Amino acid sequence: MGLNLIVLVKQVPDTQNVTGDAMKEDGTVNRAVLPAIFNPEDLHALEAALTVKDANPGSKVSVITMGPPSAVQVLKDSLYRGADFVALVSDRKFAGADTLATSYALKCAIEKIGNYDIVFCGRQAIDGDTAQVGPQTAEKLGINQITNVSVIESIDVKKKELQARRSIEGGYEIIKAPFPLLLTVTDEGYSPRPPSVIRVMTYKNASAEMNEAEYDESYINSSIDKLRDTAISLWDINAISADVESCGLAGSPTKVKKIESIILKSEEIRMVENSEESISEMVHELIADHTLG
Repeated sequence: MGLNLIVLVKQVPDTQNVTGDAMKEDGTVNRAVLPAIFNPEDLHALEAALTVKDANPGSKVSVITMGPPSAVQVLKDSLYRGADFVALVSDRKFAGADTLATSYALKCAIEKIGNYDIVFCGRQAIDGDTAQVGPQTAEKLGINQITNVSVIESIDVKKKELQARRSIEGGYEIIKAPFPLLLTVTDEGYSPRPPSVIRVMTYKNASAEMNEAEYDESYINSSIDKLRDTAISLWDINAISADVESCGLAGSPTKVKKIESIILKSEEIRMVENSEESISEMVHELIADHTLG
């Protein structure tokens, strides 16, 4: 008996290459000047879903991402690794979304797919580090959730329940929960498989046709080829039956008030003796000026 598995993934700016132009004056990310990559922990979430699929014949893995046309690359990468269905949620009305608006749009996209057992997503994205989208999506769907999952220990398909190991400070917890269920996955227990050469050749020309020829803002300023294959579904705001007022900037109560570029420079170099007394003195000084603690 197969399972219906959904994975939420995100294309993110490569935070290893952040420059002073990384943010715009309105407080949104200037994605046009940063190279884009597959969010690392989302790759681990995808691997967790594919591992469950391999262990349960007849299962299906569907992957959803919300983003500009260029985000099709993470969907193609998902197809290369073993996903069965992928969908790009893209519309100018989604631009500027915070975690609340993003989780609402993803909730609508999940409901469009319909029947599902487990939703997987990375613990957090490296561009925001909020770890809020997964839990907020589960809350909007009204389903159970287990966060910080390092590994799925067992799945009882007949009872429709899952047991997972959850990382916590200083150790771990073993938690069992029934379907439908959302998991946020860490990078601890699953090593992403490499793309399949056969699947790369099959899906390398996969694309999605946009409903609007031109989108404004860097959110949708990248061009996309005409539809060559039906491998990637494109869903705009109408396709997922989303409320316009709950999407994008309109549905985002979080606003960035101010952005500062801070460069840390050392003013002096101090040599500390290799003794317990000297090290203790140094630690107390760091605590006193709030560098530590």
